[in-house]
Amino acid sequence: MDFCPQFNFAGNKNDSRQLSIQNVANYGGRMPDKKQDFIDQKLQDLNNDGVDRRGFLKCMAWAGTGLVWTLSGGIPMSRAFAKGHGKDAGKAGDFSFVQISDSHIGFSKPANPDVTATLQTAIDKINAMPQRPDFIIHTGDLSQLSKPSEFDTLDQALKGASAKQIYFVPGEHDMLTDNGEQYLHRYGKGTKGTGWYSFDHKGVHFVGLVNVANLKAGGMGSLGHEQLEWLEDDLKGRSTSTPIVLFAHIPLWTIYPDWGWGTDDSEQALSYVKRFGSVTVLNGHIHQIMQKVEGKVSFHTAMSTAFPQPAPGTAPSAGPMKVPADQLQRVLGITDVNYLVSGRSLAVVDSPLAGSGASAAEKSPSPLAVVGSSRG
Repeated sequence: MDFCPQFNFAGNKNDSRQLSIQNVANYGGRMPDKKQDFIDQKLQDLNNDGVDRRGFLKCMAWAGTGLVWTLSGGIPMSRAFAKGHGKDAGKAGDFSFVQISDSHIGFSKPANPDVTATLQTAIDKINAMPQRPDFIIHTGDLSQLSKPSEFDTLDQALKGASAKQIYFVPGEHDMLTDNGEQYLHRYGKGTKGTGWYSFDHKGVHFVGLVNVANLKAGGMGSLGHEQLEWLEDDLKGRSTSTPIVLFAHIPLWTIYPDWGWGTDDSEQALSYVKRFGSVTVLNGHIHQIMQKVEGKVSFHTAMSTAFPQPAPGTAPSAGPMKVPADQLQRVLGITDVNYLVSGRSLAVVDSPLAGSGASAAEKSPSPLAVVGSSRG
C-alpha cells in the first residue's frame, strides 16, 4: 500500500521547492560558511529521521499519524509526536495553540451520525494536554447549515474547553442561509468586511482571512480586492523577523481545483508575506492533512472533527466519506501548534481523536487511517 499517493495537483501555480542542499544554498544568494554548515547539518539530521521527505512534502496524506514540524534556520525538521517537545520547550514566552476545523454541527448522515460527540472528544483531548494551550483557532464550517441551534450547540461544547480564548473564521457552511449574518453576529465582533481580522500574541502576528464569501458550489475560494488591500496594509511596517500565521477555511494553495480546493487570488495574498522569515498557513475544508513547504512558507491543512473526505481525485467528487464506526476517530483530529521564542519556530503536531497522541504516532498507519483510501 502506498500511503502517500502521488496526486497530480493540476493547476497549482506555485513552484514547490524540494528540500535539498542546492535549493537552500541558492535561496537568498550565497550564505556565510557558518550558516551553510548549519544548514548542511540540519539536512543531514533530516536524512536520519526515517521520513521520506520528498514524498512527504508532496502530499502528507496520513491522517492517523502525528509529526511535529519545526522551522529552524529556514529548514523544516520533523520528529515523531511521541518524542518530547525538546530542550527549549517550556521556556518563558513559549506558547502553544490548537487548531480545530470542520465541526459541521448539525450533520447527521452515516459518515458520522453524532458530530457533537466527536467534537466533544476533540475538546477532551485538548483538555488532557500537559500544558493548557493559550487559545484555540477554529478554521471554519462550525455548522452544517448555519442554523442558530447549530451554533448554540457548538458554543455550549466549546465552553468546556480549557482554552477560553477562541478565534474563528467562517467556512462556506457558516454562510449558507443568511450570507453569514448569524456567524458575524456571534463571532465577528470587531472584524472587518465579512469577518477578517488580525491580532498579535507573544511576538507572533496572526491574520484570520475569509475566502468563502459568495462561494459557488464546487468553486474555488476567493479573498477579493477589499480584503487583499486590507491584508497588504495590515502587514506593512512589521519587521521581517515577525513570525506570521495566516489562517482561513479553504486552502491558500491550490490542491485540487476540480473540487474547488484552493483560492483563486491566494498568490497575491502570499506575495505580501514573502519578505517575512517565518510564515505558517493553516487551513481546513478538505478534512485531511496535507502539507507543503515553499521557501519560508509552510502550508498545513487539518483533519476535521466531524468526518473525513476522500483524497483528491480518488472519488467522483468531494464529500463525506464513510469508514467503519470503530475507525472513525482515527481519521478525525486536532492540530497542536507550539511556538518556541528561542528559535522563532512553529512546530505543528496532528493528533487523531482515537487514543493518545503519543501512542498514535508509534503505530504504523493502517489503510483505514489513510485519507487516501476511498470508502463509501
